Amino acid sequence: MVRRANAVATLGLAILAAALALGCGGTAATAGVEPEGVASEAKAHPRFFAPASFWNTVVPANAVVDPRSPELVAALAATAARESEAGIGPWISTDRYSVPVYRVPADQPAVEVRLDAQPADRALQAAWRKVPLPAHARPAAGSDGHLVVWQPHSDRLWEFWRLRHAPAGWSAAWGGAIRDVSRSSGAYSRHSWPGSQPWWGASASSLSIAGGLITLEDLEAGEINHALAISLPAIRAGVYALPARRSDGSSSDPLTLPEGAHLQLDPAVDIAALDLPRPTRLIAEAAQRYGIFVRDVAGDVTFYAQAPSPNGPDPYSGADGFFAAKSPLQLLAGFPWDRLRVLDMRLRADPHSDEGR
Repeated sequence: MVRRANAVATLGLAILAAALALGCGGTAATAGVEPEGVASEAKAHPRFFAPASFWNTVVPANAVVDPRSPELVAALAATAARESEAGIGPWISTDRYSVPVYRVPADQPAVEVRLDAQPADRALQAAWRKVPLPAHARPAAGSDGHLVVWQPHSDRLWEFWRLRHAPAGWSAAWGGAIRDVSRSSGAYSRHSWPGSQPWWGASASSLSIAGGLITLEDLEAGEINHALAISLPAIRAGVYALPARRSDGSSSDPLTLPEGAHLQLDPAVDIAALDLPRPTRLIAEAAQRYGIFVRDVAGDVTFYAQAPSPNGPDPYSGADGFFAAKSPLQLLAGFPWDRLRVLDMRLRADPHSDEGR
């Protein structure tokens, strides 16, 4: 699934109060969902998936580094440098091609979301038969049309690729559903939902698009307490690295990374000495503590921040916003790409590349 970040738009911040009223995974997009339901289930800076999930696990001090890490990182750093010079990246998607997350209460009315895939996956269609999707919900702008519905009361999550609403109702081209979210790894498997398959999910790697997302709560708290998701313009073809389950990579270059690859900012880097803007520092600290997982193909090197409401204030823009009137290009200009390292990769051949798409 190819994404193109809008390198011309200047993203910044606005109105922190909109973020303060929301629970994890909630956005200003939850306006219209019962505020009492959201508040009753609010937690202090919660995060998606099990504490032992790869998304939430601190990289151990003795983590094994891939033998080809220096070459792979040099190639990635060169890509980032070329994008920076051209003024097209690296990027942080906050609206187009990002992820709006609708946190809904226990009594949110359920609707059916029709699966467009041919042939249809009966288990996935069954999982979408009753989705607590608010009538006002809007998928992210861009051809991917991503959206996540999270219901803490039932501990369930639904995610969609190319979600749309028509007079006949809701439909989506693909996606997934996870029950027992608080015990899930955050990657699709046969245990995610009755009848689920490893190739479920709205990302091309079967890593949940809720995982690795920089949330409004992260930015408000001043700490990203989980790993990050990243997409790259070139992904290695034919293989993926666990915890991914599949890939849409098409590059034959052996120096491209596979989906599922786990990167870490070298623990020896003194982040404080880099004098980074606050959002960049938070990203660097998370990359050093939890790492970065390669999730998808994109038009350029791209991180993901939670998409705000299409009808509400933009919490990223403006002098008082989370990005302090800086664009993603400016924020990531000083990120130490050349100090990343690739952790040991458990590569698998990909028999389900782009399955269901």
